[in-house]
Amino acid sequence: MSDLISDGKTRVAWAPSIANLNAPTVAECNAAADYTKRITPDGLKIDPSTADVDTGSLASKTDTKTVGRVGYETELTFKRGSTPLEDAPYTTLKYGVTGVLLVRRGIDYETAWAAGQPVEAYPVICGERQNVSPAANEVMKFISPIKVTDAAATDATVAA
Repeated sequence: MSDLISDGKTRVAWAPSIANLNAPTVAECNAAADYTKRITPDGLKIDPSTADVDTGSLASKTDTKTVGRVGYETELTFKRGSTPLEDAPYTTLKYGVTGVLLVRRGIDYETAWAAGQPVEAYPVICGERQNVSPAANEVMKFISPIKVTDAAATDATVAA
């Protein structure tokens, strides 16, 4: 048994839209802006939560629950860039901008998008950018708070 190491095995892309969240096409994935190299090593935060729904009754002697709504606490931490291309996340992910965040995990970053690969697709809207306070010996950074606007496709598969 061996563990899957995450270093270099995540790809994050931004698409203005995706026709089918459960099956983004290779063409749509290739057309999406690849922001992976601009995200800090600990800068991908997609934390799901599931609400509890009380299923007990007046006759219950045990507290019972089932799963309720799913929510996401989502933000990306980016390095600022010295060229327009490198700084595209800062100039693109402004307050109110909508799109789809694509996340592929467990496959080498350099591997091209291909049909059959697992991918997560999150329909989102951007919150106000947060410039990170400057610090010695660090790159300039900003945080993009992102709100999931509809059901995410966390078990999607790239289509041909």
